[in-house]
Amino acid sequence: MRASLNDLSERATHGAAPTLAVEVKPADSVWPQPLEHGWQCVTTKAGACASPSGLPATGWLPAQVPGTIASAWRGAGRLDAERPPAFAADDHWYCLPLAGNGPQRLRLHGLATLAEVWLDDRKILTSDSMFVAHDVEFELNGAATLSLCFRSLAPLLAARRSRARWRPRLVTPPTLRNVRTTLLGYMPGWCPPLQAVGPWRAIEKLGDAPAAIDTVDLRTQLDGDDGIVSVTLEFVHPQPDTTLVVLNCGTARSSLQWTGAHTLSGNLRVPHVERWWPHTHGTPRLHDIELQLGDTSIALGCVGFRTIDVARGDDGEGFALRINGTPVFCRGACWTSADLVTLAGTPEQLAQAFAHARDAGMNMLRVGGTMVYESDAFYRLADEYGMLIWQDFAFANFDYPTDSDFTASITLEATQFLARTRRFASLAVLCGGSEVDQQAAMFGLPPSMRVQPLFTEHLPAIVERERPDVPYVTNSPSGGVWPFSTRTGITHYYGVGAYQRPLDDVRRSQVRFAAECLAFANVPDDATLRDAGTMHAHDPRWKAAVPRDPGAGWDFDDVRDHYLRTLYGIEPARLRYEDPQRYLDLSRAVVAELMTDVFAEWRRAGSPCGGGLVWQLQDLKSGAGWGVVDALGRPKSAWHGLSQVLQPVQVVITDEGLNGLDLHLINETAGKLTLQLDLVCLRDGAVDVASATRAVVLAPRSTQRIGAADCLGQFFDFTCAYRFGPRAHDVTIVTLRDPSSGRIWSEACHLPERSALERHDLGLTATPEATPDGWVLVIESRRFARYVHISDAHYRARQDWFHLPPNRPVRVPLTPFNANDTGVSPDGEIRAINAHAPVFYR
Repeated sequence: MRASLNDLSERATHGAAPTLAVEVKPADSVWPQPLEHGWQCVTTKAGACASPSGLPATGWLPAQVPGTIASAWRGAGRLDAERPPAFAADDHWYCLPLAGNGPQRLRLHGLATLAEVWLDDRKILTSDSMFVAHDVEFELNGAATLSLCFRSLAPLLAARRSRARWRPRLVTPPTLRNVRTTLLGYMPGWCPPLQAVGPWRAIEKLGDAPAAIDTVDLRTQLDGDDGIVSVTLEFVHPQPDTTLVVLNCGTARSSLQWTGAHTLSGNLRVPHVERWWPHTHGTPRLHDIELQLGDTSIALGCVGFRTIDVARGDDGEGFALRINGTPVFCRGACWTSADLVTLAGTPEQLAQAFAHARDAGMNMLRVGGTMVYESDAFYRLADEYGMLIWQDFAFANFDYPTDSDFTASITLEATQFLARTRRFASLAVLCGGSEVDQQAAMFGLPPSMRVQPLFTEHLPAIVERERPDVPYVTNSPSGGVWPFSTRTGITHYYGVGAYQRPLDDVRRSQVRFAAECLAFANVPDDATLRDAGTMHAHDPRWKAAVPRDPGAGWDFDDVRDHYLRTLYGIEPARLRYEDPQRYLDLSRAVVAELMTDVFAEWRRAGSPCGGGLVWQLQDLKSGAGWGVVDALGRPKSAWHGLSQVLQPVQVVITDEGLNGLDLHLINETAGKLTLQLDLVCLRDGAVDVASATRAVVLAPRSTQRIGAADCLGQFFDFTCAYRFGPRAHDVTIVTLRDPSSGRIWSEACHLPERSALERHDLGLTATPEATPDGWVLVIESRRFARYVHISDAHYRARQDWFHLPPNRPVRVPLTPFNANDTGVSPDGEIRAINAHAPVFYR
């Protein structure tokens, strides 16, 4: 619906400031016009140019808007993203020549961070927050130059605003507490030092059409089974109050009322409306909203209808969401950025990220306080994909100022964000910030000395006014005398992870909701390591890319290696130099196993846990980062492990020691399922030593527990806990299948001895097969194959790092790494961590 300006200044010169102008003329559309093309930028020393008249004639680069100075440098081939210059230490100027006549109004959606807006040599705006949008008005009488100056942060960072009660190690320098900018680029050990500077959000000209729209405010709520849409429209120009205006949603219609020369408002009731659900529990149903303004139809976008409330448990100390009255186990990951350079990413990058999250069975992403408020495009995709969003306000770790100027700035920031995202059904939790209370508590401060009214009074009041339909929590983590206590409220659970606790700590910790968890240095697959320049685990570049907490004497490679040693009985350092490929494969396998076991515990029947969000979804740079998806957008073994334990219809196994194995059957769908449960225990990966089959009925949105002993009806040492003799079996395989079609809904495996890593001739075979939908790899094994991995020169396996039962072929679709590989024959190998050698195919 948006009209674009005709670009009259398209050029890519490097030697001179721009001279051709964009003509600002009446728009055909009622929507604001993005000013995207014709911009150029230049970098100067801090304070070198007081106004645009002092700008140099050389050194200009074409600039993308929205974008950052880093994206302009990348476009010119000048950016080293791993070792960028300190962009925030210099001044950066963006210029766009304009031509036109009459009054103009621009909307600048985000300027990072200390910004000035000039028309020729007249300053018309200053801004000190990258999270606030501004409107500017001016008169054009022919030609003029619009200039944006982004001033150095150095003087502000050097100044003391107020004394802080604590100083976190996470962020450098600590005076960033005074500046409303993202912490991305300022967290050593977490991400590259790529500092956000520039017009990172869109710059738009409000339309000149008679019915040009200024703002649209859409709200939804439920009244019983009916949906209510409330709308307020502001027009740029006065409107005749005799114009008939009707709001449509499907077959429902309602007239709107003029409440002023510029303002329309009213409500529309949609009878028996179909509700929006997270995709794991139903259909994320969206409804088109259309405005009929006289003879003109204007599409206002889509909305969803849902309710969200919080269940605290019988003791009042839990945290779990109910969507439309139904308990929802929230699982997913913490969001970083689709593109650290632009802080936005392309529509294709965003869509790919949401597809990865959905396909893994995730239903929630958390945008943390160290990141940025995401775009409308991000939230539209969340609505469409049925992905719940936990949104921190952009605060983390610091003791923040309390003066009136700071308070006024964050009031505007929070109000604008909530108004902008009011229409989106996916916004599920609003949180004051990340690890602020935890940071103070770990410095030894009692609750009375670490409280910040910003989080306990100010922000919740704004949320109550602007988004009363979304639950608010003061901080993540929060709850209890120790805000990071695992059995109270919201925690960041790194017991299994950074604290190197044993796996049984997951149950002992009684986690109620983990807004962060399971951080490991997740190893990318072979193709990504090859594309990164054949990076090896013993290469100095490897360690440089591994995340670490500032000041810690260990990194997250060491955390993963700890579990490689304790679970598999392997000495990582020795294996790394003796057999680097096996070291990488076991490193990939162990994180997949940890993801599976932890979420099996949290999803089991009787678990007090309401959700878990893995740290993080996607890497910000190449290497073994925290992401379960690598920097090229390719899933890692951790993602595949999650995809095998997070599906809406799922069987998971928990080891109950002397009680044997418990099988937990989960059905989050709205329909009853009648399935067949198969259990088999294998010796030597092939010999059936115990088996059972039974019919099971999975009630809608239910979880049930069945003891493996109940299935078998006789004693069998499933967990090897009694030790009456040699271990009788290697693996227990439990399968949920459709009894008529044979379709497998879910499968889970239990290994009584994880460290049994002897390698055998498994009889693995792999046969590429061309189909109308692309290539498929048909894989079969004569013996149980543990963590089958597919490594192909041209393709990514959609199913990977999985266990393969014997004598049961599996068909794995292959996705080309890039468009040039489409149609190329597969060429690679399959490996399993208990196979003595890889199997090649082509």
